[in-house]
Amino acid sequence: MQKQITAPAITEAMRMEFVDDQGTSTPLEAEFEFNPADPYAVHVLFKSEPVPVRWTFARDLLIEGFYEPTGDGDVHVWPCLSADGSAVVILELNSSGGEVLVQVSSRQLTGFIQQILVAVPLGTEGDLVEFDDELVELLSA
Repeated sequence: MQKQITAPAITEAMRMEFVDDQGTSTPLEAEFEFNPADPYAVHVLFKSEPVPVRWTFARDLLIEGFYEPTGDGDVHVWPCLSADGSAVVILELNSSGGEVLVQVSSRQLTGFIQQILVAVPLGTEGDLVEFDDELVELLSA
């Protein structure tokens, strides 16, 4: 059970690029989403064919990875320069089906990160979650 949330979900469409093994990039439409009702997570919906793919990971990874390499396990995030010298943020996503590298413009991502930090400032995420209720719900499932 979660506390009453008044801030709406934040959704932002962004043009990303899939980066292949040779460093060639291919445009990819995506949508970033943050819902204050789930304050520890961000979601990225890759609007690919034939089926869109949704990734969910810790919002801290996105925020920290904007400034320095971070990540452990299935998601790694780090700042970089694109082939044309533009500032980008790389998302490395790993699953049993393989690994993919995508990049997004740092300029585009800045606005999204600023919005989610205004909605839920760092360190206040726990104020929005009733951990005891969540634990009881998890254990009763």
